[in-house]
Amino acid sequence: MGPANTNLKLTLAVGTRRWSSWSLRAWAVLKASGLAFDEVFVPLREDTTSAAARAASPSGLVPALTIDDGRRRYTVWDSLAIAETVAELAPDAGLWPRDTVARAHARSISAEMHSGFAELRRQYSMEFLKVIPGIAPSEGTAAAINRISAIWNGTRDKFGAGGDFLFGAFGIADAFYAPVVSRFHTYGVTLTGAAAAYQAAMWAHPFMREWGSKAGAE
Repeated sequence: MGPANTNLKLTLAVGTRRWSSWSLRAWAVLKASGLAFDEVFVPLREDTTSAAARAASPSGLVPALTIDDGRRRYTVWDSLAIAETVAELAPDAGLWPRDTVARAHARSISAEMHSGFAELRRQYSMEFLKVIPGIAPSEGTAAAINRISAIWNGTRDKFGAGGDFLFGAFGIADAFYAPVVSRFHTYGVTLTGAAAAYQAAMWAHPFMREWGSKAGAE
């Protein structure tokens, strides 16, 4: 795989930052890549949302990444597809672990986050700027919390040497769990062990602080 194309023009369409968990994932991956990119804001839950989202994305959903490499202009939608594409565009950024076993683990837990935990998403929707304690988790949400805690504890124990994040340095897997960190903060979910330390490190990460600042300015 060759070096990153320095002539790339990247534009990421994101939804309302208080609520758009999938936008946060794609945005954090791009920030971690070191690639320059512009942002297009698509306000959610408004009369104009559907038309604005369709203009940005073939799926009519955000996030969507438009890429102009000087020869072609194309769009990638869905946060996991965006993450894989950005990893190819910035091969030296280390967005996936370089070790084969660690990389397989990172892809597995990212895909599990991408496709699972529906009850947690439903009950504890992302409210990045709020603190809403006292909402007891349902049985399904409690099971999801336990599973996520096990993922974080196990991954940190096996692969986390060399940094504060799941595989040491911040990467795609961390970006995919960033909205969960936000949800746990909002709804007062407390963890133990390495998962608790990871949660704290993620919440304090400059990417999360920047996202929160932009959310507050909307």
